[in-house]
Amino acid sequence: MLSASAAETVRATLPAVGKAIDEVARVFYRTMFTDHPKLLDGLFNRGNQATGEQRAALAGSVVTFARVLVERPGERPDALLGRIAHKHVSVGVRKDQYPLVQHYLFQALRQVLGPAVTPAVAEAWAEVYWLMAHSLIAVEERLYARSGADRYGQWRPWRVEQRVTETPGTVSFWLAPADETPVPGFRPGQYVSVAVDLPDGTRQLRQYSLSGASPEGRRRITVRRVTGDAATPAGEVSELLHREVRAGDILQLSAPAGDIALDEGGAPVLLASAGIGITPMAGMLAHLAAARSRRRVIAVHADRSETDHVLREEQARLIAGLPEAELHLWYEECAAGGTALPGRCDLSRLELPPGLVAYLCGPVPFLKSAREDLLRAGVAPRDVHYEVFGPDLGLA
Repeated sequence: MLSASAAETVRATLPAVGKAIDEVARVFYRTMFTDHPKLLDGLFNRGNQATGEQRAALAGSVVTFARVLVERPGERPDALLGRIAHKHVSVGVRKDQYPLVQHYLFQALRQVLGPAVTPAVAEAWAEVYWLMAHSLIAVEERLYARSGADRYGQWRPWRVEQRVTETPGTVSFWLAPADETPVPGFRPGQYVSVAVDLPDGTRQLRQYSLSGASPEGRRRITVRRVTGDAATPAGEVSELLHREVRAGDILQLSAPAGDIALDEGGAPVLLASAGIGITPMAGMLAHLAAARSRRRVIAVHADRSETDHVLREEQARLIAGLPEAELHLWYEECAAGGTALPGRCDLSRLELPPGLVAYLCGPVPFLKSAREDLLRAGVAPRDVHYEVFGPDLGLA
């Protein structure tokens, strides 16, 4: 908890800091990367920096944490902290990097807000920063210990055993451990970071959901090629994986991470996805099928067309093998006579059972619409879980 004097100062300055925090984050990243360009080699994703998503996520998370401290001092934003901690562990953030971040963050705060950042203001916001940092460090150290990263290293080699073209723009890679290092388990719905060395010599990381696993210990990632446009850069990692990686190649993977994972209870479950958001749902479905689960499962998927629907046949097969499962499809380009509904996903059309637990993954507009449908249907907010590919702007 914040000290009484710090809480008073943070409460008084929160509107000004909140208004300026995006510019503070912009100056922070620019200055830190100028002084430490190696941080863009193997830690920070250049694509997220180019779009500004990482900056916005940082800005939102700091302000949200501060607001909780002063407005709801008896509450800790565990969802926010957990989401950030899992992402940090997947890329190898360590506790000795937090002082460096504080230095550049507060340098940027002083540069943007000028004389308004008095010593008392700086001290109060330093309390906020270190309360958040120490909370994250504690969670991250537990996650590192659980994954064996401290003992076996952050990155482990996996051999590509099979490359499968799923759609013209999507491929799956079936992977097997390439050495004798013990492999940590994973919960259905989690992701791994993949580290690749780009042609310019820079190492870049990207997270991919584990879309499948085999009894022999193989794991699968499914990668959509991000081509980019005038507003969004092409995906450097996905482009390299599509262009160069074949069976027999070695990929470096982190231990599985991610706070959104299928619970082991017996409540009815909704698995709703759009586009490449199907990948964690495929992993969850495969787990339910392997366990011969008798849970009621409502699977929903939205896509541009049947041709674009990644893992379509596998999804249908897994649903058919579950005794209490049903599948609902929406395609924007819907062929006549098919089973899919035309247009965008509309969960309000479904009869949802009481006690439903929902998992969502897809583009942000889909997530917002689906969540609103579920809340209007009476699903408890705590039972609506979602995964975002990239920095989580919505949670912050």
